[in-house]
Amino acid sequence: MMATAFCPAHITGFFKAELDKEDSKQLGSLGAGFSIQKGVKTTVAVRDKTKHDISDFTIKVDGFESGDMRVSELVLNRFSVKGKFIDVTHDIDVPVGYGFGCSAAVALSLSIALNDALDCKLTKIQVAQIAHNIEIECRTGLGDVLASYHGGFEIRVKPGAPGVGQVKKIDLSEKRDVIIICFNPISTKKFLKEKISSINGLGGKMVKKLIESNDTEEFQDMSIKFAKYVNVVTPKMNQVINLLHKNGIKCGVALFGETVFSLVTKDEKNKVKALLKQFDDGLIITSKIDNSGARLQ
Repeated sequence: MMATAFCPAHITGFFKAELDKEDSKQLGSLGAGFSIQKGVKTTVAVRDKTKHDISDFTIKVDGFESGDMRVSELVLNRFSVKGKFIDVTHDIDVPVGYGFGCSAAVALSLSIALNDALDCKLTKIQVAQIAHNIEIECRTGLGDVLASYHGGFEIRVKPGAPGVGQVKKIDLSEKRDVIIICFNPISTKKFLKEKISSINGLGGKMVKKLIESNDTEEFQDMSIKFAKYVNVVTPKMNQVINLLHKNGIKCGVALFGETVFSLVTKDEKNKVKALLKQFDDGLIITSKIDNSGARLQ
């Protein structure tokens, strides 16, 4: 059997960690962000195991490399079936470690594909909860599985895995395009360990404010304020932010990476790309908002 699933990449602008529950399905984050049409496509092929197979699975990565396959291995171990060999290919079209929620996209796309290929008959919510629990266990993310499960521009109004956590979606009107520039990765695991206690007050206030305003312009401003407060804005990111602001363009910071994004109209798109091209050490990514969320293909 074979199956392919896609999970959109997700960018978080600000958040408040919720880590005081014992059940990992209730852990996660409040916050706000959006899913894009780039992400992770995972293909799974299942066959009978032979005496030549040393392990129960292989994992191959196309596109942007992911050095740590622990998330994939843990998902596979939850689904592994005796006597079967599972061949996995992750096609990743956003850079890993730059604030795109790649580990969540890997876990969720793999879980959805395995459920179909192995005919496990789990519900989509059950499958997503497996991915969420593994993200929590690996300390690679908090709210990305919930967000990318639903897609669109979302405010996470209740923390937890899909089926437990809740999101409120915001209509982006004409701002369907996203221009992103990436410079260097930042370790989410390291950040969650070192700085989580210092940021929850501000993140919680921002969530409440955005629920009231539903304003994507304000979201981008709050994202920069949040990133500066937690001290993740580098001199290079400041240069980008200042240049865009000087030219009347709103922007925000992706958590966690040395990455700046701008939600733009069609009219603004070419102007922003032209401005960002002067940063020749940055990777520029353009995409549209993904409103469908994680799914079989």
